[in-house]
Amino acid sequence: MSTSQLSVEERAIVALVREFVDDEVRPVVRELEHANTYPEALIEQMKALGVFGLVVPPPYGDVQVSTACFALVTEELARGWMSLAGSMGGHSVVCSLLATFGTEDQRERYLPRLATGELRATMALTEPGGGSDLQAMRTIARADGDEWVVDGSKTWISNARRAGLIALLCRTDPRADPPHRGMSILLAEKGPGLTVERDLPKLGYKGVESCEVVFDGYRAPKDAVLGGEPGAGFAQMMRGLELGRIQVASRAVGVGRAAFEDALRYAQERESFGKPIWQHQSVGNYLADMATRLTAARQLVLLAAERVDSGVRADLEAGMAKLFASEAAMQIALDAVRVHGGYGYSTDFDVERYFRDAPLMIVGEGTNEIQRNVIVEQLVRRGGLPD
Repeated sequence: MSTSQLSVEERAIVALVREFVDDEVRPVVRELEHANTYPEALIEQMKALGVFGLVVPPPYGDVQVSTACFALVTEELARGWMSLAGSMGGHSVVCSLLATFGTEDQRERYLPRLATGELRATMALTEPGGGSDLQAMRTIARADGDEWVVDGSKTWISNARRAGLIALLCRTDPRADPPHRGMSILLAEKGPGLTVERDLPKLGYKGVESCEVVFDGYRAPKDAVLGGEPGAGFAQMMRGLELGRIQVASRAVGVGRAAFEDALRYAQERESFGKPIWQHQSVGNYLADMATRLTAARQLVLLAAERVDSGVRADLEAGMAKLFASEAAMQIALDAVRVHGGYGYSTDFDVERYFRDAPLMIVGEGTNEIQRNVIVEQLVRRGGLPD
């Protein structure tokens, strides 16, 4: 792991989270995972560590770290259990949206409690049947006096049951042309008309809920629009998703790293035909490729993080990081199963969990097919890659 671009304080934060993962998470993760149990005690420890406030600037939070530090903390959490990284992913994007676009009243109202984890937040973008096509959105907020009345549904909303604040992307002007000019982000608090329905069954990403959320006559005050002015929500969310895609890419690096480390250790301990299996070329080649993919993925993440911190658009770099890191994690997880042989298919070993968790990063936060569209559009717009 590269920490050369971090401050001394940031390195200490990453080291503290690494220690938490090794001492508190890894001893209990298999039991929690297989029972699909919400990790209440671990979440409380993450609050105490300040994980939920890493992107909240002073005076609302105690410490705001660089995006590189945020990415490496995410990697450490995902190395222990990807679900823990998921519990702070969307929350952190909402924090960033509020810090960047929120009114002063919105920042004062929400950010101090979000920073401590007292208040948890999530995003609501995806709709049933809509997937990554956000401009086909059907959730409508219509003006009614001093309120918005919201009707529609969202799906695959992580942490929906425990989040007290939902950054809801919806249409406030259904007649706008192009459609994205009629979208806004509403800061929706739990209340009448907002129902968290069933928990969606999942291959992996256990412990943390992903739910369907229905808005049926839900009312929000007019000043619940992020930034105060309707119509800017799509552009705001696209900027927020730059951090979101870096976070998902960092989760992928964490899962890939865990799979690689387990495979490397097992290949040194397991012997066949009188020697450790890493000395067999077929196994050694897997390990070499895994390490190469992992290193390249992390460097792409750090490149995107540096771009975000420089204050310029990072959708190209974040898209490349998310695309490459997620595909790398999937391949590394599969190769880890191969290195372990039959034991890789056993629930007594963690590699089967990595193999189930890795696909989420391929389809989450915009599918990789969408990422390729984003990348090529930005390549054309920028005139190719920078020198």
